[in-house]
Amino acid sequence: MAKELIRFDWALKRLLRDKANFEVLEGFLAELLKIDLTIQNIGESEGNQADEKDKFNRVDILAHTSDGEIVIVELQIDSEVDYFHRMLYGVSKAIIDHIKLGVAYEFVKKVYSINIVYFELGQGSDYVYFGKTEFVGIHHHDILSLSAKQKSKFELEHVSEIYPEYYILKINKFNDIAKDGLDEWIYFLKNNEIKDNFNAKGLNLAKETLDFNKMSDAEKAAYKHHLENKMLSASLIEGAKFEGMFEGEIKGRNEGRIEGISIGEERKTLEIVEKAINNGLDNETIAVITSLSIIEIEEIRKNIK
Repeated sequence: MAKELIRFDWALKRLLRDKANFEVLEGFLAELLKIDLTIQNIGESEGNQADEKDKFNRVDILAHTSDGEIVIVELQIDSEVDYFHRMLYGVSKAIIDHIKLGVAYEFVKKVYSINIVYFELGQGSDYVYFGKTEFVGIHHHDILSLSAKQKSKFELEHVSEIYPEYYILKINKFNDIAKDGLDEWIYFLKNNEIKDNFNAKGLNLAKETLDFNKMSDAEKAAYKHHLENKMLSASLIEGAKFEGMFEGEIKGRNEGRIEGISIGEERKTLEIVEKAINNGLDNETIAVITSLSIIEIEEIRKNIK
């Protein structure tokens, strides 16, 4: 019988920030980046919090390697239309946060941005995308390279090695046919299952580390509470979409379709906020679910008797 494994989002939030479990994350990164690296420590980032006030469905790992590089891992389940912008912000902030004023620019940290998404981000048929920065001549179409002096000083071969690298894993696009180590990891990320014949770096250790039955009773309770919150959020969102469209269409027959849909959506958003408050969700979580501001949510909270 297959082991019941903890979801990877929960593992990133809790278990994989433990130094004893760094090898699991190192295995995943080795299969993706095609380089072996050692995680020195995991620092604080927006998502590196260990309670239910974390941003819903957002899990961040900000790791420092033994070579002084930075690795950001973000996992996002719900669709975000501006997710590309968020990737840019996360990398930019990491760079700024890790260089002191007065230090030479050559000490800017190399950043790897790993993005695991479970929604249709942009348009494309592949399930793994890679992006880097290169400078191409507009007349001769040659790629700008480092000089011999720069190569010697920085111990790099290409200009692109200085700049951040981006990886996007579109999990739902994967067809469940694992052809290499990275595919085996993506299969696990999609199906929460590690097959016996999988041998990708870190997966065997992940199978042991993420074994639900090895958790303490307190950890199991916290994990189940986390899953219940995710189910509640998903239910609220789907219910809002359906009821908002339904009421909006009815209203639209009498007052105009566009205006009616807008009114219906506003009403259902208010209902979602009220239900979420009554179910004990915090303002930050409700803000992610509804896209309302914290101030708007707090005003609604004050008016609930």
